[in-house]
Order: sequence, then structure tokens, then C-alpha cells
Amino acid sequence: METTSGAVAQASAAEGRRQLSATRRAVDSYLLAPFPWYGLDEAFTGPRWLMQVGTAADGAVEHGSIGHGDEPSVKNEYAVGSAGEPREKFAVVVTVAANPSRRSADGTGLLEATSVSSAAWLAGVGLLSFTWPGQMDHTLRDEWLEQQTETAWALADDLSGPVWSTLSLPVDGAPVSFHYRESEFGWVLAGSTREGVHLGAYGRGMSAYGLGFAMIKDIRRYA
Repeated sequence: METTSGAVAQASAAEGRRQLSATRRAVDSYLLAPFPWYGLDEAFTGPRWLMQVGTAADGAVEHGSIGHGDEPSVKNEYAVGSAGEPREKFAVVVTVAANPSRRSADGTGLLEATSVSSAAWLAGVGLLSFTWPGQMDHTLRDEWLEQQTETAWALADDLSGPVWSTLSLPVDGAPVSFHYRESEFGWVLAGSTREGVHLGAYGRGMSAYGLGFAMIKDIRRYA
């Protein structure tokens, strides 16, 4: 029993070290960004966790995501709990650097400009990555995801369209107008800040109404 317990403890400790190392590597990636990161403001008191950053062709960090609440997993049953409520309740904030079209570091081409539409598309695809319809076979997921990704891009490219409404939420204490839409899988919103970044967000089980956003003072606290 002691030998077994010792082996389990050693394995658990090793796994903990691997997770800590991975978290530190993730923080290092966030620290490379030349722009501020955003998350939910202090009114949210639940868990917060790092997700991943996205880079441009020249390796520069262009965007990244911060999770809040329950860490979501892909659920082909819509993660429904009791009384029809989603079992996983989360909100993810996506920060996107506001960059114009510019030449790559090696001078071989142009890097795509970013906009509020970029934030809306990243948020829309982020929500899709944790969802697919319960009646769908696993073998059809890739085809469904490709179609829905194209739809998310089309919707993000038409923020003045009928699918979107306007929602005013505080950013660093000041009201900001966001583009907002809901679907059967959750909600998506996108807007801009005064700090040179665009914000996207998506979630399920947590209402977007009443949320607030704030600049993260020290991303290393998430490690």
C-alpha cells in the first residue's frame, strides 16, 4: 500500500510540475505581446485561466484569450445540466491588437490588418470550438465546423447586419458600445477600447448583460 501510494504521489507531483511548466510557458507567450490584455473586471470573482495566444506570420503576438468561470470542454450534448441550464458556465475575453495592414518583419509580404470584425470572428470561432449539435455524428463534425466557421466569418464581416444588436458595457469603467449576437450555442460580442486593442468575447451559461471588462495589470498573476 505504501509503495502504491508513493507511486501515485510521485506521479501526481510530476503531473503538477508539468502543468506548472506549461502555465509558465503560456504566461511567457502573453508577456511577449506589445499591447495590454483584457479580462472581466473585479465584479467577477470566479476562476480565471490562460488559454492561448495567436501570432502573425512574423511571429509577433496579435491576439490571445483569457477564460473565466468553468473551463469548457467540447460537448455534443450542449453541456446541459438540470432544469435546462448549461452545466458549464464560462466567458472568454479575446484581446486583439489594433494593427493596420503592414509589411512583415522580413519584408516579403503584407500582414493582414485587424479590426473589430477580427475580434468578432475570433470570438465566434472560439465558441464553435467548444460546441457541436447533439444529433451530429462525430465523423460529420469537421464538415459542420468548416461550414459554421465560414458563417462566423460572414457574420463578423457584416457587423451592421440584422443578426447583430448593440450592447453597452463598461471597459475600464467607461461605457463602450459592443456588437452583440446570440445563437443556440451561446453569445458573441465585439468592440474596441481606448488602449489600442479590440475586444471579442464569447460565453455560455453566463449572461453577457452586466459584464464589465478591465485591463489586466499583471498577467503573471494567472500563472
